[in-house]
Amino acid sequence: MELTATVTELRYALDTFFFLISGALVMWMAAGFAMLEAGLVRSKNTTEILTKNIVLYAIACTMFLLVGYNIMYVDNSGGGYLPSFGSLIGTQGEGADHSLESDFFFQVVFVATAMSVVSGAVAERMKLWAFLAFTVVLTGFIYPMEGYWTWGGGFLSEAGFSDFAGSGIVHMAGAAAALSGVILLGARKGKYGKNGSVHPIPGSNMPLATLGTFILWFGWFGFNGGSQLMVSDFENATAVGQIFLNTNAAAAAGAIAALLVCKTTWGKADLTMILNGALAGLVAITADPLSPSPLAAVSVGAAAGAIVVFSIVGLDKIKIDDPVGAISVHGVCGFFGLMVVPLSNGDATFGAQLLGAAVIFGWVFGASMVVWAVLKATMGIRVTEEEEMEGMDVHDCGIGAYPEFMTVKS
Repeated sequence: MELTATVTELRYALDTFFFLISGALVMWMAAGFAMLEAGLVRSKNTTEILTKNIVLYAIACTMFLLVGYNIMYVDNSGGGYLPSFGSLIGTQGEGADHSLESDFFFQVVFVATAMSVVSGAVAERMKLWAFLAFTVVLTGFIYPMEGYWTWGGGFLSEAGFSDFAGSGIVHMAGAAAALSGVILLGARKGKYGKNGSVHPIPGSNMPLATLGTFILWFGWFGFNGGSQLMVSDFENATAVGQIFLNTNAAAAAGAIAALLVCKTTWGKADLTMILNGALAGLVAITADPLSPSPLAAVSVGAAAGAIVVFSIVGLDKIKIDDPVGAISVHGVCGFFGLMVVPLSNGDATFGAQLLGAAVIFGWVFGASMVVWAVLKATMGIRVTEEEEMEGMDVHDCGIGAYPEFMTVKS
């Protein structure tokens, strides 16, 4: 009896530690998003985008602690549409295999990831304080609602919707919120010509963008691996190994596919497309990184890496200005990832996957559109033309990331 108790305690400790380390890896993805976005915006907007990234992480952690986790997980009856509405994270359940606090920490960093998707898409022309106000609503209420419908035991989970680590629940949701904001915000000045031409606006720091991508790739092992939820027995430990293998394989294939598409289409190796190709592979495999064989994971990643290139170009043609390609990477490839799950997972169906994707996108896009519209009508969401031309670092933050290269008004 004493030996059994000791083994149970050891497994509890190991699984708790696994949750915490996985959560720490996902938290490190916040740095990846910050570096990626800082590299892909112009130097005059670098400090502002970094400010958005660190403050959105702080707001997400606070709002999810105060209300979000409770809405998503605490005292919810299975299969419902409306969650509980309380505060904080509840109490430890009987017979839990890991600590409640470690579960909260692992979940809260996912919320921040969803919000990080938005910051890059609306970069270089959105007011800082409007963005932060939206962050409060998305992380405290919009995300937890669709999270309850899926991972929290709500009606989508009862309908058979399958999203292992969040291709739809996290990534496509972030992209839906971003798309609604971009539509109301409009494009950056000079991005599109009157004759339908597209004028590329290069980022300021490709080494930084590349570093950010590698950090995200690294953090994704916690994102997908930790979603197995346990590592303390043979079956789960083996599954985590498979998840790591497939996650890495999909990212690598996505980068290679994007490279080949760029070379065959334009004759150049476009680094920004290659970076987004790797991220597209990661997003797509996130819906189910366990069921596919390694070769199937390569196929999913390669397809996503090709899709993202055409999606970025396609959105530009319809004048959806996304400076970092976030809507294509996380939205289009997130949807693709959801829809290929039934190809390797016999428990998933195309109907349930399509229903889940439609509900998540519809809810987040619609709710976000309302919030953005209210903000636009009250405090405004777009900076003035003068502020956009001079850069948002000086106007919003009072300091530039590269002060030696700034033009100072006399």
